[in-house]
Amino acid sequence: MSAIEIRGLSKKYGENIVLDKVNLTINKGDVVAIIGPSGTGKSTLLRSINLLEKPEEGSVIINNREISLTTKSSKEKLELRRYTEMVFQQFNLFKNRTALENVMEGLVVVKNLKKNEARELAIKHLQKVGMGDRLFHYPRHLSGGQQQRVAIARALAMDPRLLLMDEPTSALDPELVSEVLTTIRNAAKEGNTILLVTHEMNFVKNVANRILFLENGRIVADGTPKEIFDNPKNERLKEFLVKIHMLESPDFTI
Repeated sequence: MSAIEIRGLSKKYGENIVLDKVNLTINKGDVVAIIGPSGTGKSTLLRSINLLEKPEEGSVIINNREISLTTKSSKEKLELRRYTEMVFQQFNLFKNRTALENVMEGLVVVKNLKKNEARELAIKHLQKVGMGDRLFHYPRHLSGGQQQRVAIARALAMDPRLLLMDEPTSALDPELVSEVLTTIRNAAKEGNTILLVTHEMNFVKNVANRILFLENGRIVADGTPKEIFDNPKNERLKEFLVKIHMLESPDFTI
């Protein structure tokens, strides 16, 4: 069963083509990691699915309905965003609201839950990410890793069809990365469908069940971690893995 299908997604800035007719089907429960060099459209792909970027072409099939990614309809945009949630690099928490209030916000405003229902659900998800003892802390009183865990709890509380994660550990100090990766690992174990952009290759290798390699706005390799890391067929992928030390350099003889 597919959670979401992307068809013909194209995006350019001026004359620079960032995404070139990308087609992608993600099945329910998949943890799909997107890897590739900088500037190949990884983050743009995520942002286009959530309409934070406006593509030139493309559509999304979700909940058995096709929605154009070029739509001007506020109703269709809202419908799409109800099924997807984004976790950003920079947390994007409301600074004047507590961790609990940050998670409750979407439940009340978007899902129209009563405050007591939203509160109960928010506490449940904050406890799941290990933030049950920080309910009433404001973002300024939390470490970067704690803020990101609140952001993940906020996204998961909305029960999205697809959870989008755009380099969720890139803004963290190295010693805080592991706590966020553990939170993502737990979300994956619970069956959440995740599309993730990250440079944490060992994490990808152990948690993702599928990996996409982007080059020049196209998916040029799509496979399991074993296929991508242990037996890459694409030459550009091999070069990339050598550069990031995930694949041994070939021996050269003269």
